[in-house]
Amino acid sequence: MVAQAEHCETCVVRNRSICSALAPEDRQMLGREGRIQTVRKGQTLVWEGEDALLVANVIEGVLKLSTSTSDGREQIVGVVYPSDFIGRPFGERSQHSVTALVDSRVCLFPRAAFDRFAHEHPELEHRLLNRALDELDRARRWMLLLGRKSATERVASFLLEMSQRLGETHCNGAGPLDSFELPLDRQQIADVLGLTIETVSRQLSSLRASGVIDLPSRRALDIKDRKRLMALAGD
Repeated sequence: MVAQAEHCETCVVRNRSICSALAPEDRQMLGREGRIQTVRKGQTLVWEGEDALLVANVIEGVLKLSTSTSDGREQIVGVVYPSDFIGRPFGERSQHSVTALVDSRVCLFPRAAFDRFAHEHPELEHRLLNRALDELDRARRWMLLLGRKSATERVASFLLEMSQRLGETHCNGAGPLDSFELPLDRQQIADVLGLTIETVSRQLSSLRASGVIDLPSRRALDIKDRKRLMALAGD
């Protein structure tokens, strides 16, 4: 097993995660509080409504944030990628479940230990605040997407966001990907976008027929005309 301090020095997301706010010696100190855990596809790391005992940095993979509606249905409320932060520091209850969409790895911290460390390191608290504000901005953009955009605009916007976020993780920030595997199936995409699975399938087929994208397999996607896709997204 790799020592945690050694892992911190070789961690692929250390320059983009919340830990990047810390000096190297402080990062290693925080690292000694954590442990690396593999989360298999379909495995739930955190359950909605449970005591918030853990927080985590995503190192590898893609996970979904979901909540249950009053009639028991699942609603996906977000997707997290490498370098994203999971959990609710200084909170008592988990607001949503966190489940791996693909095999993933996370760096887990006991929430109580993380909270104490954050209190002692204002630069980490400041980074957490910035992250929270970024998530608020993302939530506002998503409200616009769901409330104002057409089905075509929603699907196009979703594909562009996937391209950008997956590009950040695979290309070290070099730019969005033109070819990638969708981490969500069509039903999950429909749930995220507030559409039916039939509508999502029709929109993808239409984009493919018009030469904007290609779908080599059920999950694989190639963006053939990014400018047209951006125009269809309303960007």
